[in-house]
Amino acid sequence: MQANTTNLIIAASSVFVISRVVKFINGLKAVNFLPGYRIPFWPLCLPGAVLPTTWWNVGMAFPWLRRFDAYRQFNNESFSIVPWLVGPAGFYTSNIDVGRQVIAGGHKTSFIKPEEASQALLLWGMNLVAAEGDTWRKHRRVMGPAFNNNLYNLVWEQTLQTYREMVRAEGWADKDITEVPAVQKLTFKLALLIIGHCAFGFPFDWSTPAKLPDGSMSVQEALRIVADTHMFSIVAPKWIYKLPVKWIQESHAAHEQLAKFMRDQVADRKQALHAAESDRGGLGRDAFSMLVAANESENEKLKLSDQELIGNVFVMLFAGHETTAHTLAATLGFMGLFQDIQEDVFRQIVDVVGLDRDPTMEDYPKLTKVTAAFYESLRMFPAGHLMIREACEDTTISVPNPVGQEGSETIPVPKGTQVVVDMVGVQYNPRYFKEPEKFKPSRWEGVSNESESFTAFSVGPRMCIGRKFAITESVCWLTMLLREWRVEPILQPGETKEQWQRRVMDAKLVLTLGVADVPVRFVRRTRS
Repeated sequence: MQANTTNLIIAASSVFVISRVVKFINGLKAVNFLPGYRIPFWPLCLPGAVLPTTWWNVGMAFPWLRRFDAYRQFNNESFSIVPWLVGPAGFYTSNIDVGRQVIAGGHKTSFIKPEEASQALLLWGMNLVAAEGDTWRKHRRVMGPAFNNNLYNLVWEQTLQTYREMVRAEGWADKDITEVPAVQKLTFKLALLIIGHCAFGFPFDWSTPAKLPDGSMSVQEALRIVADTHMFSIVAPKWIYKLPVKWIQESHAAHEQLAKFMRDQVADRKQALHAAESDRGGLGRDAFSMLVAANESENEKLKLSDQELIGNVFVMLFAGHETTAHTLAATLGFMGLFQDIQEDVFRQIVDVVGLDRDPTMEDYPKLTKVTAAFYESLRMFPAGHLMIREACEDTTISVPNPVGQEGSETIPVPKGTQVVVDMVGVQYNPRYFKEPEKFKPSRWEGVSNESESFTAFSVGPRMCIGRKFAITESVCWLTMLLREWRVEPILQPGETKEQWQRRVMDAKLVLTLGVADVPVRFVRRTRS
């Protein structure tokens, strides 16, 4: 009996080893033997995604941690990953021309977003970011009209008002110096308030944030909890929410109440729309009212369901405000580090706006240095750090030769192979940016706000629909803030600015990539 058991174990082990060897060989063929990593796990699936980045595991944080040398070691802007235990074989690329081939979409695309890459965004319903093909076109058709110049004018007006509310509510009016241990406390609140007002028409201000239906927590607090526990909520079985563990119960309550909040928003907008059908002027100016109105005007075949509307609400609320908040925090961190750049920005603000009047939307195109500082901060901390596509049929991609070598190589991509456009790698690629490790806003001056040379918001038809919303809000707020306050880093005893930069200006990953907590000091500028 023991001998039979031993034989079974040996046989099973042999079959397993042989299957892994076959998988590995097939993987090498799938990537056309392009040099790269030969590791146990594909980095974007379990368990590789949750294990730390080490010599034997690439992991989720790899693009950030190895942003300066990941591609250099292969002397190429693309490399392969062939796992021999779990996951598909695939490519990572830091070349935006390769990226355009796989992420641009279109009717005849050979690449789609794999299901597992969209799971994190589908918890609340299908949405514009997660959708593909005809489904994406349907969502884009409904979402597009909501993002227009009237909305951007509203964003500018509301940002001015919110800045004043912040100064008053935070007690800055009578202070010459104020310290903020984590400037995200301000930027997250700002971004949520602006999206709340302009995207949804929520009637709340800096001192009185919107509450969830049961009054237990604010929308901002619920979004923070949802962000921190989002991946857990995707994989956790339903029974686990019965466990008397505080953070699990908080997560469950935040998800349940936020879902009810969003359902209520859809219902309220439909009711308001029907009440205003005889008077279109009675509709709200916010993006969500426009979205619901556009959806209700479609025929039944092209309409989005309530759950799809909620899915888009979630993407706007969560991904939208998180991206803006993190980038503003990074911008202020860099302003504190580089006083000469900050003074250059300040001088342009004074030249364009002066010291006494409010900036207007007419000033917006002239505030090029403010815009450039925001762009450069987003380049250095690209929120959408990975764009994952999978070949839905046997196809090819054209991979340019390394810098200094002319021409390109056509690589076959078998069906099922994944291609990851590493946006951190793109933004730190010396082909596109000289001295990419340095904060140099000047590289963006003279670049049109509509230019595709700025790729951190993605490229082509899939470019972020909220791009101008975020830039408008950020330029207005930074203009008001930097005109009145000089930003300085809060250094630890004996710490230099270079040490502060290494300690503070690091990334953290949730659904998006953003800067870690940024401690800064605001010093009131003198009128002279």
